[in-house]
Amino acid sequence: MVRIKLDNDPEKERKDKNDDESIEQSLSKLDMRLSKIATNMERTQIADYVDLLNHPLRLIWRNLLAGLSKGVGLAIGFTFFAATILYVLRIIGALNLPIIGDYIADIVRIVQNQLEGKMY
Repeated sequence: MVRIKLDNDPEKERKDKNDDESIEQSLSKLDMRLSKIATNMERTQIADYVDLLNHPLRLIWRNLLAGLSKGVGLAIGFTFFAATILYVLRIIGALNLPIIGDYIADIVRIVQNQLEGKMY
């Protein structure tokens, strides 16, 4: 900023310097805030999100793949969980506990018959 001096008043020069310094400080604070906002926007990947919204077929395809993977993962997880439970029930049934053993043996027998396709 270029200033033309019309008089040699030192008080006025000091005031102008202070104004210039406060403007520079405000600009530096504004620059810091803008860089933080830009960094946060890059971190949240807003550009990728807007790109997906502008291409709905790509969004549908990604959601379809995500749904299929969740379904397959759920099926595999439930299979392992059920197999583990049946294994534990067989072990408990083999212990010949009076009441619990008969109940568990019936459950295991029903599940095995169902897997073999027989009606119980």
